[in-house]
Amino acid sequence: MSQEPPKLSQLNLLVDDMAASLDFYRRLGVTTAAGEDEPHVELSMPGGFSLELDTTESARLWHAGVRTDPASGRAVLGFSLPSRDAVDAAYAELTAAGYQGRQAPFDAFWGSRYAIVADPSGNDVGLISPVDDSMRSENWPPEESPG
Repeated sequence: MSQEPPKLSQLNLLVDDMAASLDFYRRLGVTTAAGEDEPHVELSMPGGFSLELDTTESARLWHAGVRTDPASGRAVLGFSLPSRDAVDAAYAELTAAGYQGRQAPFDAFWGSRYAIVADPSGNDVGLISPVDDSMRSENWPPEESPG
């Protein structure tokens, strides 16, 4: 894997009711200007950490595991890696070591290289490269990630 250690940078939560979830986090004191009808909301936390809320429909676009097993993907711990190649290398090393791949690496519509591997307890761990604006998709809705 890369010499540069991964950085825990985000937590994605699959929510059943975006409006209710946003109400909860706003009452907790998290500020967001996002609308309650949005399928994906990013809540920026102190220190650069991102709490991201997704509806099932939104998660299905970037998480093949949600399409094949609706119980998976309720939470995804996101680790930032230094490059697109580092995402591929980490995924290859982890799956070769026997960890379950939930989403093979792909060029995500938001401009990152992205993959998901399950840890030994079955928790989903996202591997994400920096965003490359030239790789962003202009199409909406984007195509689903490869299965």
